[in-house]
Amino acid sequence: MMEKGDPSQKLYTRMRLWEFPDQYVVEPTDGSCGSCLEISRVDGSVKLIDEVPECTSVRVPKIQKIFGVIGILKLLAGSYVLVITDHECIGSYFGHPIFKVSSMKFYPCDQSLKNSTAEKKNMEAQFSALLNVIERTPGLYFSYDVNITLSAQRLHDLGDESKMLPLWRQADPRFVWNNYMMEQLIDNKLDPFLLPVVQGSFHNFQAAIGKDIIDVTLIARRCNRRAGTRMWRRGADSDGFVANFVESEQIIQLKGYTASFVQVRGSIPLLWNQIVDLTYKPKFEIVRIIEAPRVVERHYLDLRKKYGNVLSIDLVNTHGGEGRLSEKFANAMQHVAADDVKYLHFDFHHICGHVHFELLSILYDQIEDFFIKNRYFLLNEKDEKVELQLGVLRTNCIDCLDRTNVTQSMLGRKMLEFQLRRLGAFDAEETISSHSNLDESFKLLWANHGDDISIQYSGTPALKGDFVRCGHRTAQGVIADGCNALTRYYLNNFVDGTKQDAVDLLQGHYIPAVSRDMKPSSQKGSLETKASFPLALALILTGLFFAMLSLRKVRHDLRSLIYAVVWASISLGIAAFVKANGRMFCNRPSLHQSRR
Repeated sequence: MMEKGDPSQKLYTRMRLWEFPDQYVVEPTDGSCGSCLEISRVDGSVKLIDEVPECTSVRVPKIQKIFGVIGILKLLAGSYVLVITDHECIGSYFGHPIFKVSSMKFYPCDQSLKNSTAEKKNMEAQFSALLNVIERTPGLYFSYDVNITLSAQRLHDLGDESKMLPLWRQADPRFVWNNYMMEQLIDNKLDPFLLPVVQGSFHNFQAAIGKDIIDVTLIARRCNRRAGTRMWRRGADSDGFVANFVESEQIIQLKGYTASFVQVRGSIPLLWNQIVDLTYKPKFEIVRIIEAPRVVERHYLDLRKKYGNVLSIDLVNTHGGEGRLSEKFANAMQHVAADDVKYLHFDFHHICGHVHFELLSILYDQIEDFFIKNRYFLLNEKDEKVELQLGVLRTNCIDCLDRTNVTQSMLGRKMLEFQLRRLGAFDAEETISSHSNLDESFKLLWANHGDDISIQYSGTPALKGDFVRCGHRTAQGVIADGCNALTRYYLNNFVDGTKQDAVDLLQGHYIPAVSRDMKPSSQKGSLETKASFPLALALILTGLFFAMLSLRKVRHDLRSLIYAVVWASISLGIAAFVKANGRMFCNRPSLHQSRR
């Protein structure tokens, strides 16, 4: 299917990083005989040189094998080079290897910091701490040979001239995780070092259907336009870009045919947020509601341009805060609804509850006409287009994680059965469930897909994953959901603020700057320093534990009732204090910044 590009534009696949006292040198070691990349450790400037400088007793370099240069990030006083230090091959995309980043590391170019003021050094240290967060970013994938930012249909439609361009120029910038970090390398025309990286998910499996072998791949591509963490990035921005926007592509290869089916998910495209305040479910706040029609219109205009017809499936509750948000969404959709844009509300929790997810068949009955008419992308054995996908299903709940993943996995299953009947592998009434190996592998594929997307946005695997993985709810799955829900609560309140700052820094959403009104950090011994949520949580749980023990002894000793009340009161008192001082406990750094 794919034609290889111009050999002169090929990316270097193996490199050696020479760490000299005053410079870094990246030397290609894959036999390509290309120029070396020199990066100044004083100011982060880059240029090509013919060979590695000579080593002397004064200039003894450290040497590190690397597998790609992700980009350069500039802070206050210096620049930092991010490189891939380890990777693993996890599959292929149309015959080309796909790699997952196993580890990466920032190398500082900050020698000019020595002459900076104490204030600037302090701010640089704060920003530098965020680089450690970026180094631990999960779910990063890349290829040296093929553009993985494009779906099979868009990849096939690339013109011959486009296929000869470097990968970064072919790429869809929405899905290039390091798009901002590559800017300095792009400005210096360093194409062989420009490696587009995608955040998302990549899983595949093979299974037998009779004498035929089917290869199934599931890819997620996360958009960088409104990137962030669960409670810190909600809704849309004024341009219509939404939080947690992910394109999921399910690809099958069978009997020489290749079929692709694309779905998308994304936050409700209104200007809304949830302010972290230590409550389990912070209040939904809709801002500038008068702008809602314009924001929604921009969002769906962009979807129509990229995917064609759109059916938007809204899975949120009809009551409470979710209901009010859904109502505003439905009202705004009236201004954009047309033959090529449709909206459907399906109250997932009301209809399916927490266990009866098989009732999603009700939803499928309502969308089946759109589902069948808008088809999927199909190539025959001669690499000729047989079908085109004419539209896309856009699914959302509040987080676009748990309910969304259960729903999308159902739609992926329906489409796979539809395709297998078309290719003659299934009879008219045959289903995936009748092939145990295919069924189990498919469930695991979508469960892992959902977990990957959820970990990147919320910090935990997806809830309701036992249904996707097993086909029904299990006691173990319900317990795991409870643990993951508590973990999300902790992460959202006490970890994700810092993580959001790191994402904003990475994507260039703010430019580091020293603020004149910067206040000194709290003195040692202050309440803010001593306040510790983990300690408070431990005290609350300890109090509840002893309260439960005391209650068990009430029938034998009435004094135990008093003890139970005392322990419970202590726990409630601590909980009330934590809530009242919620802002103090949240870990969002007060970094001063100028927005880009």
